[in-house]
Amino acid sequence: MSETYKMKIAGLERELPVCPLNENVSIAGFIIFGDVELTVAAATELLKKLPEFDYIVTPEAKSIPLAYEMSRQSGKKYFVVRKKEKLYMQNPVSVSVKSITTATEQKLILDGADGEQIRGKKIVILDDVISTGKSLESVEELVNKFDVDIVAKAAILAEGDAADRTDIVFLEKLPLIFK
Repeated sequence: MSETYKMKIAGLERELPVCPLNENVSIAGFIIFGDVELTVAAATELLKKLPEFDYIVTPEAKSIPLAYEMSRQSGKKYFVVRKKEKLYMQNPVSVSVKSITTATEQKLILDGADGEQIRGKKIVILDDVISTGKSLESVEELVNKFDVDIVAKAAILAEGDAADRTDIVFLEKLPLIFK
């Protein structure tokens, strides 16, 4: 059996697979896909910690179920920042990002029509895990092109040094595992 890291998230116990990042450091892999019970509980707990907002903006893909559930519970619409431009997009706007969990640099793209809907509004930027903060910074850079008021940056987990940040809202700390 592979190694796991046991933790409690939004009152629920979970065992996360330990995944090597390099020869010295491993991370506990957190995948919310398919875990409806955790998605609902985490959405409920995060909403309690957030200030008043108009919209949720989330990067593709792992945080989409969380954004959906927070949208369902709050009645506030969510928007997805995509990793690839889609044919339906009107005047797409993009920025580049290099994340700890992806091997290469990626683009983050927001449909220009979605950008116009969020223009001047109170926004929550939402992700599943904040680690280095690079993805978060890129989404922030992207939405700021639409003169938004970012009222919160939130995630279920803050990994490593991100747990010491005072500018994010999160439910639990996720440690890096050193060998």
